[in-house]
Amino acid sequence: MFNKIIVLYLQFANRESNIILMKKHNGMRPQDIVVLIKIISLQQADWRNIDIANAILISPSEVSEALNRCKIAGLIDSKKRKVNINSFIEFLIYGLKYVFPVEPGAVVRGIPTAHSASPIKEHISSGNDIYVWPYAKGNYRGQAIEPLYKTLPKVVENDASFYELLTVVDTIRVGRVREIEIAIGELNKRLKYA
Repeated sequence: MFNKIIVLYLQFANRESNIILMKKHNGMRPQDIVVLIKIISLQQADWRNIDIANAILISPSEVSEALNRCKIAGLIDSKKRKVNINSFIEFLIYGLKYVFPVEPGAVVRGIPTAHSASPIKEHISSGNDIYVWPYAKGNYRGQAIEPLYKTLPKVVENDASFYELLTVVDTIRVGRVREIEIAIGELNKRLKYA
């Protein structure tokens, strides 16, 4: 009888220690999405955390934390090397605008985003309805859209594929029905073989 009690106690203690060792998921952060988009835009398997950190101007520890949150959410594989494309697309289409909502703000100088930038602008005539990420060195004036991460206006200047993916994502965040439909088509086309 005493041996059974010890065995049950050890099984319970082992289960409790496993629960304690599991990482807690405190919710996604905007930079998590940016990290995954950067990984996809690299189109290579041999990237390092420091490469992602340098490319989007965040610390390597932030990249590591983002990858851990994405792993727990099922958006990247268990080794934190390959984005789970189907899950990521599903999150972007159905969850992004609710988790990271945005409303157009004041008219400012900046870099075009959403339907005001490629590849969406080729499908839609935006007229005077221009959205920009606020940026002092920007060449356009439009309604301010807060980027998913503060460094994006600076880092997209030399990375066209990364910039285009981000504008597609911003269209999903802030667009109207027709714009969102076009953005979803672009997203599927660009991530289909990622």
